[in-house]
Amino acid sequence: MSFKPIIIVGGEPNSIFFEIFFKTINSNKFKSPLILIASKKIVQKQIIFFKSKIKIKDLNYSRKNLGIIDNKKINLINVDYDQTKLFEKISEKSNDYIDKSFEIALDILSQKISNKLINGPISKKYFLKKKFIGITEYLAKKTNSKNIAMIIYNKSLSVCPLTTHIPIKSVAKKITKLEIINKVKIINLFWKKYFKTNPKIAITGLNPHCESINIYNEDEKIVKPTVKLLKRKYNILGPFPADTIFLNNNRNKFDIILGMYHDQVLTPSKTLFEYDAINITAGLPFIRVSPDHGPNESMLGKNLSNPLSLVRSIQFLDF
Repeated sequence: MSFKPIIIVGGEPNSIFFEIFFKTINSNKFKSPLILIASKKIVQKQIIFFKSKIKIKDLNYSRKNLGIIDNKKINLINVDYDQTKLFEKISEKSNDYIDKSFEIALDILSQKISNKLINGPISKKYFLKKKFIGITEYLAKKTNSKNIAMIIYNKSLSVCPLTTHIPIKSVAKKITKLEIINKVKIINLFWKKYFKTNPKIAITGLNPHCESINIYNEDEKIVKPTVKLLKRKYNILGPFPADTIFLNNNRNKFDIILGMYHDQVLTPSKTLFEYDAINITAGLPFIRVSPDHGPNESMLGKNLSNPLSLVRSIQFLDF
């Protein structure tokens, strides 16, 4: 049985990604070939710095031919980028390099050579520059995908925020019946495709205890009637107060919790699982996964970063 390669975009060159990538490859064996899209110069420098034994095979990337892919080495597509120091401050300097890396990855994916993408961390501040609220939305735009969902996955319990990286004051305006319906559809399709089952979905309310001191209560007016409608077709219950749904006896009844905003569900998820979770974008023409953390500049060069989230990312796509 042949396994399609996993396409890996290195992302921000001044991040902990290569450190955790080397740790992951040195301590795990995977069935799927790995194609890394990154600067060869930077990879080579960091191999030396971190004393890695990783072996590289150069791929001569062209539109219709990747050459021979080596299952026992890291297949590298070089994207030119150079910097004097091993690590520099994250800035806009790497933006074109990162964008070019994603362009190559999306081209390979469009050719159906692979349907699996992992990206290393990027800086929302510098790379996205307020044009996109996250890589989830960046990739949705690049692939003309209209309905997407950001799923933080752990086999015990996953979460999905209805709204992602937006200010709290803007959340209530974005909560609509259609948004909830679309997210539930995407989640259900994803579970059926990759786990061959219909997921048990819990949905939180927006307000504390699903109550509001205001005349207009989003939980009563939007969330509750939408759940009632969706229950006809999907295995969904709610709305539940966000402060109790994550209690052990409550969360164990569900596969995924759909929350109203980012920190409402990501904070308890990261508290429960720390690095043992991955970020999945559902609704793209391919499956995109990334480690559930950012560049982490404060840890650069210390060789102390935990690679577990990247290990789980590759394991998830190793089919």
